[in-house]
Amino acid sequence: MSAPLMPEPAAEAAPSAKPAWRAFLRQPSGLLAATVLAVMVVVALAAPLIADEPVGTGNDVLVGPSGAHWFGTDDLGQDIFAQVVWGTRTSLMIGVAASLIAIVLGTAIGLASAHFRPVDAVGTVVTDVMLALPTLPLMIMLAAIVNPSVWTLTVIIGVFAWPEVARLIRSQGLVVSAMPYIDGARVLGASGWRIVTREILPAVVPLIVVSVLLTASRAVISEAGLSFLGLGDPDSWSWGRILLNAQRSGVVAIAWWQTLFPSLAILLLVLAATVAGMRFNDIRDPRRNGG
Repeated sequence: MSAPLMPEPAAEAAPSAKPAWRAFLRQPSGLLAATVLAVMVVVALAAPLIADEPVGTGNDVLVGPSGAHWFGTDDLGQDIFAQVVWGTRTSLMIGVAASLIAIVLGTAIGLASAHFRPVDAVGTVVTDVMLALPTLPLMIMLAAIVNPSVWTLTVIIGVFAWPEVARLIRSQGLVVSAMPYIDGARVLGASGWRIVTREILPAVVPLIVVSVLLTASRAVISEAGLSFLGLGDPDSWSWGRILLNAQRSGVVAIAWWQTLFPSLAILLLVLAATVAGMRFNDIRDPRRNGG
């Protein structure tokens, strides 16, 4: 469950958003990553139209991939393709929601630490302490204590994901705060709130976009791990729950398709989000773009 590396913040002004997106989509790897993410979003939104929600039992038990069951069936005769499709909805929802929680907390703390020195002293200590904590054991402990549900998992994962975002936003915010136009805004009487929201925040938006992608992919990995340990929502399909069912059934060695397809879904999402984030960061960074 190793997390993909977050990008280094760009220290210089970046090109405008529209040319950056066009340049991003002109890159084959960026376009492919964006396409994979778009397809997964469509699958999540249209899950009821693609496959019926897996319930009950079926007659075709432990049948391998075929024309009738593209991804095979499990020990209850349920269709693995339908499980993966419905699992996409839950896994993406948790990933995006947890990422938004982490981004809101991390951006607020990072920007406040970058501009307000008294806040920086406290914010830096809290961030360093959070980064030093054993995240996975703590998430397991909290998930075991509270009622397992989609929303409790989302909150737990989001609360433990913000420190890296805060550190990155703070680093970029310190660079922007040292620029002459920020001093000019202070001389003209701009309040600290206005400087943070109107001057510093727009400069770190590209980094926030990249952080959303990478944080969401890490959140999906965390959800899959917690669900595989039996700490997920038992009433909702997710990729981690599919893996848990395969492990509990004891037929992993003979029914390889039960673990292969949800694992491929997790791998595709993480790779696509990581590549998209890195390519977008490269486009927005003039030092890597020859600017």
